[in-house]
Amino acid sequence: MTSPLLAPYEGPHLRLRNRIAMAPMTRGRADDATGVPHPLTAEYYAQRATAGLIVTEGIWPHPLGKGGPGIPGLVTEEQVAGWREVTDAVHREGGTIFAQLWHVGRMSHPLILPGGAAPVAPSAVRIRSAGIHTREGNVPHVTPRALTTAEVEETIAAFAAEARNAVRAGFDGVEVHGANGYLVQQFLAENTNRRTDRFGGSREGRLRFALDVVRAVADAVGPERVGLRVSPGNPENEIAEEDPRGTYRALVDALDPLGLAYLHVIERGAYGALADLRPRWSGTLIGNFNGPEPTSRSAGEEVVAAGLADVFSYGRLFISNPDLPARFAASAPLAGAVEDLVYGGHAEGYVDYPPLARV
Repeated sequence: MTSPLLAPYEGPHLRLRNRIAMAPMTRGRADDATGVPHPLTAEYYAQRATAGLIVTEGIWPHPLGKGGPGIPGLVTEEQVAGWREVTDAVHREGGTIFAQLWHVGRMSHPLILPGGAAPVAPSAVRIRSAGIHTREGNVPHVTPRALTTAEVEETIAAFAAEARNAVRAGFDGVEVHGANGYLVQQFLAENTNRRTDRFGGSREGRLRFALDVVRAVADAVGPERVGLRVSPGNPENEIAEEDPRGTYRALVDALDPLGLAYLHVIERGAYGALADLRPRWSGTLIGNFNGPEPTSRSAGEEVVAAGLADVFSYGRLFISNPDLPARFAASAPLAGAVEDLVYGGHAEGYVDYPPLARV
């Protein structure tokens, strides 16, 4: 029986060769001084172009949005040119690639940011558990600086500008990163958003930043080129959402009429987000499970076969299995990634995992 993941997908705005997406994954290999993608980044993504859809690693829209060493940007002309090499390489292989727009908010550090700047966030709420990786090793988080209302508006404009740069760089579209405890989710969550202006307070206020970012990006490049990634109820990075069901139902209901390219839902924890949000979303829905181990082929097949998502995204399996769809089709063994080579470095652990024909 043919896997439902291997069937082509044709949605309102996406036509994909299969229903397997490569999820965004930080690899930390950009030039740290310039934010330009590593010279091997084009090869890395081209090797994985048989995915129905590639979503890139997170790319910062503003220097204060950078979350660690080796994270690329999409702000300068040099960065745009670097990403153009990537999109050209993927398109030569017949692939589809979206850029993920990623502002980390409080998940940064003065050792990472230009001029030793303090991280910014909706409110001055510090992460107190795990530390953060910098060029000087793992260090404790610092208390972020709360963005002014004017700075929030400037940040929204920065997302829109990055989206325009992504289109100039040849991307087929963009994905707004609204998940995993980064800036957009920091505005959504009660424990990280203690603002009293129009971007805080009530649920309506906490939703405003996410809605304004997505609408601004859609206005900039067209809603058919825009996806949004969310992780309802995900406690990562000390996020605590009191009522994820109510928050994300309201978010989805507000965004569905825009006609976006897709909604990318990470399900984690007690809230069954895929089953709850699927009936409320009329466009393409991409499913994902977030856990400590790589998600199995069968997990994606079950979600797609049940109609809970149209496409399923895999992350870490794509690191060490660049031709993952072919391996699924052949029921071939899956290689494991070398953990010490996931972040940073050069070719080793990046572009040297062999395809199935060479195994």
